[in-house]
Amino acid sequence: MKLPKYFLDKIAGYYLYYTKHCVIECMHAHASDRKLTEGGSAKFFVLEDGSTIIQNRGVLNDREILKIQKFIKLHYLEMYEKWAKDSENGFFGEKK
Repeated sequence: MKLPKYFLDKIAGYYLYYTKHCVIECMHAHASDRKLTEGGSAKFFVLEDGSTIIQNRGVLNDREILKIQKFIKLHYLEMYEKWAKDSENGFFGEKK
């Protein structure tokens, strides 16, 4: 199964992606290595201001998490455009 990556480049050594199965949830990003598996991946729920809530830190250290959070904050609108193509759900905590 091909997983939609938000960007082709790695951020802090990890790809940011989501799965077609997880679009039933609010917007989030998994951070994983080249295997793109949920096991060991971090999961960041994205709020409507671009800040994130970490559900699972996976194997990432504090420095990697901070770098990814800063990146998401800068690029969350672009990420949301990709997310919205596959999901009707919005940002974490958003009321519809």
